[in-house]
Amino acid sequence: MAKQKKHPTGTIAQNKKARHDYFIEHKFEAGLVLAGWEVKSLRAGKAHLIDSYVVLKDGEAWLMGSHITPLTAASTHVIADPTRTRKLLLNHRELDRIHAAVQQKGYTCVALSVYWSKHLIKCEIALGKGKKEYDKRHTERERDSDRELQRAVRSKGKDE
Repeated sequence: MAKQKKHPTGTIAQNKKARHDYFIEHKFEAGLVLAGWEVKSLRAGKAHLIDSYVVLKDGEAWLMGSHITPLTAASTHVIADPTRTRKLLLNHRELDRIHAAVQQKGYTCVALSVYWSKHLIKCEIALGKGKKEYDKRHTERERDSDRELQRAVRSKGKDE
């Protein structure tokens, strides 16, 4: 009996800038339409989601601004475009919800991460509302105070 090849699990790429720039309201899991060389590159972890966003066009969702670096060994016979627009697979209910939210003032749809789900590659997208500069500073202050509190709790536990 042939041995099954295990696929890598976990996160391939994250968009940390999105969590810094937006209040994340609602998340969706979308499938990605990819070429063969893109899947091989994603297995090698050669993806970047910084500045990537989702555009709704003709009732379909498209991932813009993502960058998948082609492997030299895998894409010798194909002209690879690392920043091409990739189609996202969502059901109509999710597309309608995203479309309605994006029409409201201040909402945008951004890609948060690309990850493996069993043997499929999924993209986590989210509806977000843009943060102002003072919101970003407030978030940093809260994170720093939480970190200080955790340190104090840990050091108190060691002293006892």
